[in-house]
Amino acid sequence: MRWNPAGRSDNLEDRRGASPGGGFRMGGRGVGLGGLLILLILSLVFKRDFLSLAGGLGPAGAAAPAAAPAPVDDPAEEPMVRFVSAVLDSTQATWQRRLGPRWRDAKLVLFRDATQSGCGFAQAATGPFYCPGDGKVYLDLGFYDELDRRFGAPGDFAQAYVLAHEIGHHVQALLGTSNQVHRLQQQRPDQANAASVRLELQADCYAGVWAHVAGREGILEPGDIDEGLRAAAAVGDDRLQRMATGRVQPESFTHGTSAQRARWFRTGYERGDPDDCDTFRAAP
Repeated sequence: MRWNPAGRSDNLEDRRGASPGGGFRMGGRGVGLGGLLILLILSLVFKRDFLSLAGGLGPAGAAAPAAAPAPVDDPAEEPMVRFVSAVLDSTQATWQRRLGPRWRDAKLVLFRDATQSGCGFAQAATGPFYCPGDGKVYLDLGFYDELDRRFGAPGDFAQAYVLAHEIGHHVQALLGTSNQVHRLQQQRPDQANAASVRLELQADCYAGVWAHVAGREGILEPGDIDEGLRAAAAVGDDRLQRMATGRVQPESFTHGTSAQRARWFRTGYERGDPDDCDTFRAAP
């Protein structure tokens, strides 16, 4: 990507040096690297902290001692902080132009390991997420290492896709789509997972809409869209379940298959129109 490292976004909230304010840290006793990978994948698939099963408690059920937080101005991470700032500002400018007075900027919270959110206690094990309760995206930068090394989706645009997807959820919150889906899930629990899949695929499509605009603005470089497609496919429910358990359970999908995620990202990129991202009217 051709991005301008101008500095930190005004919408960046940096908590990397802050105490998480409670919760347990993973001890990892008795679980090998392979087991930890499985627990990490399960956490990403189901958006729950399965890593706590790895022995986060010390003797007699006490919490394992927390390591001292790294400094918030860690120079090794500053280039990544400036990169996510540039992507955040670019995606939000795109949607502000599209939605006009309905738009309100989201905040991006950077944290390490765990933090408090408007949706409860947030842990890095669940991966990046958007909280409609406070209008903030939560990201532990360590996720990008996992995306590259463990899930085989390297590249700066793969990282940008992740953030653009989460901003897509902010768009859904502003448009009322998230609330409609939440009501449906309460009224029809049997449709809860299917509705979640369509919500996530629409956020993938919205990420593609931003990529379309970024391409017109000359931000993209050759190979960027391929990186985005690989990233979308890397976090498909079927792939993550197969990596974690060796089998696929479609009835438990919450985000969509690798093929679906890549297809809807491409739809947004090729058409560049959010109106073409109506996953709720698309065929199953």
